Amino acid sequence: MAGVDRDLRAQRSGATRLQILSAAERLFAEHGLYAVSNRRISVAAGQGNNAAVGYHFGTKADLVRAIVRGHGERIERLRAAMVAAVTGSQDVRDWVACLVRSHTAHLDSLGVHSWFARFAAQVATDPVFGAIVSEEVMAAPSLEEAIAGFDRCSPDLPRDVRAEREAMVRTLMVHVCAERERALAEGTGTPRATWDEVAAGLVDAITGLWTAPVTRR
Repeated sequence: MAGVDRDLRAQRSGATRLQILSAAERLFAEHGLYAVSNRRISVAAGQGNNAAVGYHFGTKADLVRAIVRGHGERIERLRAAMVAAVTGSQDVRDWVACLVRSHTAHLDSLGVHSWFARFAAQVATDPVFGAIVSEEVMAAPSLEEAIAGFDRCSPDLPRDVRAEREAMVRTLMVHVCAERERALAEGTGTPRATWDEVAAGLVDAITGLWTAPVTRR
C-alpha cells in the first residue's frame, strides 16, 4: 500500500511539474523573464500554493534551465540522427542543416500553439539567463559533433570575423523562428508556408553568411 501511495504522489508531482513548466514557458515568452513572478506562474499552472514553483524547481534560473533541458533532449535526438546521416561530409551546408533543421523540426512538432521559440528569444537577450541556456545547449553531444564537422570544412576566418558571424547566426536563428511562431499564433501571414521551408531559407542564409568573403581593411 505504501508503494502505491508513493507512486501516486510521484505521478501527481510529475504532472504538477509539467503544468508549471508549460505555464512558465508561456508567460516568459509573452512577458519576459523579469516581469513574471513565481506566484503568477503558480496561478497560471492551477496551483493553489504560491510556493509551488520554488518547491518543485528552486530558483527562477533552475526553472529556466528545466524548460531548456526538456526541449533540448528532444532536439538532441533529432540532431543526433541528422549528424549520423552526414558523417564524413565536407560540405558546410550539410553541417549547417544539422544545426538548423533539428531546431525547426522540433518547433514543427510542437504545433501552432507553441511558445518555445519566443521563450528562447527572451532568454537569448539576457546575459544571465542566456549563459544558462548556452551552458545547457553546448553540453549536447551531437552539437559538439556537428560543430566539429562544420569546423573541418568551413572557411578559415580571422578570429574576430568568426566571433562576429557566430553572433549573427545565433541572432538569425533565434529571431526568425520566434517571429514565425508569433505569426502562427496570431494567424497572420508568414514568408514561408512551412517550418521545412523556413529551415531551407535559414540554411541558405547561414551557409552564405559563413562562406561570404571578408573585407580586408
